[in-house]
Amino acid sequence: MGIALAGESLADHQLKKFKSDSTNRGKICQTGLWNYSRHPNYFFEWLVWVGFFMFAYGSPGGCFTVLCPGLMLFFLLRVTGIPLTEELSLKSKGDAYREYQRTTSAFVPWFKKSRIQNAK
Repeated sequence: MGIALAGESLADHQLKKFKSDSTNRGKICQTGLWNYSRHPNYFFEWLVWVGFFMFAYGSPGGCFTVLCPGLMLFFLLRVTGIPLTEELSLKSKGDAYREYQRTTSAFVPWFKKSRIQNAK
């Protein structure tokens, strides 16, 4: 749970710092955790919910709390989180964001794909 909270806080801090620099206006944040995931804040938010489930699991009926991280994942991946954010980013940043999509994991922080891998 601590890693999840720290990761979410760090991602939010990095994005806020990036946006506060006027020279970054219209650019895509690709520093820190944002270099490894297009939505690290969503990933770590989801991990917080996984942590809630893990804490609750041992209590009576706690196994049903698995629905919480499951629903959160569904909403982040399919409904309000990533789809809406990606749509707005594509409209505002165009091809630069398409390249970011091609090279950077959408959710789970991971290493960038090289341009060579994308050409295959």
